[in-house]
Amino acid sequence: AAARANGCTADLFRLPEDNRPLTTLPEGMLDLLEGRDVIINAIAGRSDEIPFRLQWIHAIEARKLRMGHSPGIVDRMMEGGALDVDYTAMRYGAERLIDLFRDAESVHVASGAGTDLTLGLTGRPFVSDVRITLTEKGVNLPCGEVYCCPREDRADGALVVDGCFGSDGNVPAPATITCRGGRGVDVASDDPTLAARIIELMDTDDGARTIAELGIGLNPGAGLHGNMLEDEKALRTAHIAFGSNLGLPGGRNRSSTHIDYLFHRPTLTVTRSDGSTACVIRDGDIVP
Repeated sequence: AAARANGCTADLFRLPEDNRPLTTLPEGMLDLLEGRDVIINAIAGRSDEIPFRLQWIHAIEARKLRMGHSPGIVDRMMEGGALDVDYTAMRYGAERLIDLFRDAESVHVASGAGTDLTLGLTGRPFVSDVRITLTEKGVNLPCGEVYCCPREDRADGALVVDGCFGSDGNVPAPATITCRGGRGVDVASDDPTLAARIIELMDTDDGARTIAELGIGLNPGAGLHGNMLEDEKALRTAHIAFGSNLGLPGGRNRSSTHIDYLFHRPTLTVTRSDGSTACVIRDGDIVP
């Protein structure tokens, strides 16, 4: 209704309620792209529908259309929430953090919960989704993170997940994902059902265990509700993803899935090409 009130031609495509989870595009969905300029994906954020969502995103990108991607969006994000923020100030914070990561060869990621993980960054720049330009075509709504695609063969140590993951909500107990050579090789938790669920996601296909993303939340309006679309944008959080990274700068890993794992109060220390080190985030806060 708001789009039409501003002179746009807008159409709504409702996903079918039956035969879920979706694994392929429903009949007629591709036809929706013809003659369009902008696509808004206000859809459920189900982990078991990531293959369907990736197909849809690739179809939109192939046609070079603008896209707002919002898997899991709810009303609270729109007024007084993560979409209702000062974008100029948030963009300034994103640019400042990107500058702190410039020339980083690796980053050590730690947290009070026990994360102790080193990621390779050579040739993998940090970027931000806090932007609206003539050249950028797709972004999460709400936005508000700085992220990169670590090198696929350089993730070693332990990630302790104490926030939400995928579309499964908050973990009932911390989960430790052990990484070696860029891949998640072991999962442990005091909650065996949780560990089994993470292993199930990582066994989706051969690429599902490969490191895909390091992201840092910057959105002051984002809260922690167990919804990854919003939680990963919240201040004093970071997230690690495994699976497809083809949409990220330098990404080379192919998978039908991309699962984010969130943790709180991260400390990130970079090692630069000259061998010097610098703490850029301490206990969740950007170092002045």
